[in-house]
Amino acid sequence: MALPPNNLLTSAQQELYDWLLDYIGTYHHSPSIRQMMQAMGLRSPAPIQSRLRHLQEKGWITWQEGQARTLQLVGGLVSGIPVLGAVAAGGLIETFDDVQERLELNSVFDRKDVFALTVNGDSMVDAHIADGDVVLMEPVLDPLRVKDGTVVSAMVPGSGTTLKHFFRDGSLIRLEAANPLYEPIQIEADQVHLQGRLLAVWRQV
Repeated sequence: MALPPNNLLTSAQQELYDWLLDYIGTYHHSPSIRQMMQAMGLRSPAPIQSRLRHLQEKGWITWQEGQARTLQLVGGLVSGIPVLGAVAAGGLIETFDDVQERLELNSVFDRKDVFALTVNGDSMVDAHIADGDVVLMEPVLDPLRVKDGTVVSAMVPGSGTTLKHFFRDGSLIRLEAANPLYEPIQIEADQVHLQGRLLAVWRQV
């Protein structure tokens, strides 16, 4: 659900909503009425309850009056690290744009840019990355700063994405498996898009 435009809120209501957005984003649960009073510099719960009622009427929150911990933002924060699709640890496969699920790992990686990919294949087994594992990645902002040997998710337009060790050989990029059964992939650097570098491996057992 899309949030209503900002001009529907009074300055007092906007102040409370902005504080709620920050609090819930940080602590991942709703605050108490007393915490809201303290944050807004109020001595009575009545103004807070009034603002909450208006926020609910205008579609910004859901809330059961008298039960502050039931407060939820409408269309606001979506917690967890997005699983953006699958990545081949073998050949090249297509990735997906739609986010189907999210990993609830905010307490470990409280970073908005981290994303996750599910590994398909066994080409990275010697790097302790197995078929079915989930790899946590951070975006590559500057490909020239990626060091040789870094595990990356690399996309070749029209072919797909693969998880491999990265090496630069002049004008070529070499994507090398961690399994002797797989040959390295060599391709012109301008044909490769480095999506992310490996942060961690998540394995469900």
